[in-house]
Amino acid sequence: MSHVFPRHTKSAPPIAVKGEGVYLYDQQGKQYLDGSGGAAVSCLGHGDAEVIDAIKAQLDRLEFAHTAFFSCDAAESLSELLIQNAPGNLDRVYLVSGGSEAVEAALKLARQYFLEIDQPQRHRVIARLQSYHGNTLGALAAGGNTWRRKPFAPLMIDTSHISPCYAYRDKTDKESDFDYGQRVANELEAEINRLGAEQVMAFVAEPVVGATMGAVPAVKGYFTRIREICDQYGVLLILDEVMCGMGRTGSLFACEQESIVPDITTIAKGLGAGYQPIGAMLCSAEIYAAIENGTGFFQHGHTYLGHPVACAAAHAVVSAILDRKLIERVQKQGNRLMQALKDRFADHPHIGDIRGRGLFLGMEFVQDRETKAAFDPDLGINKAFKKAAFEAGLICYPAGGTIDGKQGDHVLLAPPFIIDDNHIDEILSKLDTAVKAVLK
Repeated sequence: MSHVFPRHTKSAPPIAVKGEGVYLYDQQGKQYLDGSGGAAVSCLGHGDAEVIDAIKAQLDRLEFAHTAFFSCDAAESLSELLIQNAPGNLDRVYLVSGGSEAVEAALKLARQYFLEIDQPQRHRVIARLQSYHGNTLGALAAGGNTWRRKPFAPLMIDTSHISPCYAYRDKTDKESDFDYGQRVANELEAEINRLGAEQVMAFVAEPVVGATMGAVPAVKGYFTRIREICDQYGVLLILDEVMCGMGRTGSLFACEQESIVPDITTIAKGLGAGYQPIGAMLCSAEIYAAIENGTGFFQHGHTYLGHPVACAAAHAVVSAILDRKLIERVQKQGNRLMQALKDRFADHPHIGDIRGRGLFLGMEFVQDRETKAAFDPDLGINKAFKKAAFEAGLICYPAGGTIDGKQGDHVLLAPPFIIDDNHIDEILSKLDTAVKAVLK
């Protein structure tokens, strides 16, 4: 009998025993193509020798030193590498153990920044509906996904949510993509004014929405307008790249494709590629200077900040992404996978939209393509799809509540950056098996 507290108590998952390239193997020897990188984590695939060697080498030197007493070479080197390749004036890196921790740190830094510059009244956070920013209470409060929030609502800070940029469902026939993007971006200005501009400290958004909506990018011009509004009202822009960053969408930082720079950004999943738990918050030089020239102490912290082994692993991962030209590969293979999905499924009566960037792609399931009506949530389409794909030997990331937290189903694909054309064919074949089994 297992004493592990699992994600779901009503089912026992198979035991994973080996990972190799794009594949995972269970205790029975069954092979699974990791078509979602777990949760967009395993960007280098499994068993990467260079990353494993970097972890072993770091363990031989130093396994742990608490950041209340020491920094370490691994943290210094990783931070330098990230800032060398970060956009704009992002200048400092706060190293944590995962995405939720990174978002918590970002929210607390935003608050302390305004305390340091003598604007203590700024405390309100605005985010978007159908966003996901993590499972800790601050990150969960920022998130806009109804079913994730509901059980813990009494414990969370009050956060405002505006519409997502979701052109497939929300753009009217009379609007261009650009006009639609400007309309929903302007909801931020309206909400700032409703709350009182002097009260608002930050706007939080994913450049490409991941888990809750299935790889939904904003239309062109949307984030440019968001940046303008934040600048106009002195609101910090926090971009959550925990899932869509580190090369996943075809640039090291997803915001590069929006031609904007956030005040704070968060990264995690692809930073460690699954080899070690790690996340990071990056902030601008201006924000850091406010702390440095004020109290000098960021009132936040975790035991495993800047863990040497995690930092060594992440340095090896980011170096591999850059040195092996994997971002270019993401662009190339992402285009191929997108085209393959469209060739196979674009005319399917129950697949309404195929979307995404790079190797971060999604398909939205519908009851009716013409009306875009969703399946009845009680049918559990996303759960059935996950099961069918898994039985076929494909790990993917289906989810429900795509539209409003209750209605809608989608599947997210985020395979390792190393996939070749044969792997794409295998993904399509196994997806097709699941589609035929579930979307009848």
